[in-house]
Amino acid sequence: MSDASPEARLKRLSFRAWRRGFREADLILGPFADLNSGAMDEAELSEFERLLEAPDQDLYGWLMGREPAPAEYDTPLFARLKAFAADAHAATPEHLRGS
Repeated sequence: MSDASPEARLKRLSFRAWRRGFREADLILGPFADLNSGAMDEAELSEFERLLEAPDQDLYGWLMGREPAPAEYDTPLFARLKAFAADAHAATPEHLRGS
């Protein structure tokens, strides 16, 4: 991925975050990427890319606190993402919540 321009990398991350195929995860990861990826450093971008490789159901379970995230994913970036997910979940009307 180092051969891509920074702009292309950010576009690719946003695309992947919005189109995982698991809508609940899309609605967390997409907005998070749009709002935060431009301010991420190289290490955080790599961490986010690694998170996007995690299976949807696992990642969503970690974000919703259904099970703890494995140590390799439990980073400060993940903590920010989890807080973002909690805020988004709290702002969703109860009748629309998936969990």
